[in-house]
Amino acid sequence: MSNTTIILLAILLFLIVVAVVLYFLGKKAQKRQAEQQEQIDAAKQTVSMLIIDKKRMKLKESGLPSIVIEQTPKLLRNSKMPIVKAKVGPQMMTLVCDEKIFDTVPVKKEVKAVVSGIYITEVKGLRGTVKVEPKKKGFFKRSVEKLQEKAGAKPIK
Repeated sequence: MSNTTIILLAILLFLIVVAVVLYFLGKKAQKRQAEQQEQIDAAKQTVSMLIIDKKRMKLKESGLPSIVIEQTPKLLRNSKMPIVKAKVGPQMMTLVCDEKIFDTVPVKKEVKAVVSGIYITEVKGLRGTVKVEPKKKGFFKRSVEKLQEKAGAKPIK
């Protein structure tokens, strides 16, 4: 056998081992996520609240209780998370929002939210539907749309 054949077989073997390891790690992570989702669903309750502010900020800067920050893994402490400041009854609270619904959370509006501990999983409008204003388009996106309009092409959304 030549050297290139041996090297290619070693690389192929390595890639197969990596694929198998990633497969089993993925299955394990999927089971863990299913268990966590079960716990969230068991503890959820509907609360009406006034959303004051929402931002993506680091966990350390968010104003969450120190117990929550200590319990999070060290790698996640510096990552930015969707944080919502809301008034629930007479009390001001800092809550963590689900990434999927963070863009639909209206600011300075009263909503009914499904909350599990300090985690917001769903938001519904208290009076009607939740309307979120579309984000302002950047310079590049606006200029691409204008050029496409001049060329007669359908704009990308």
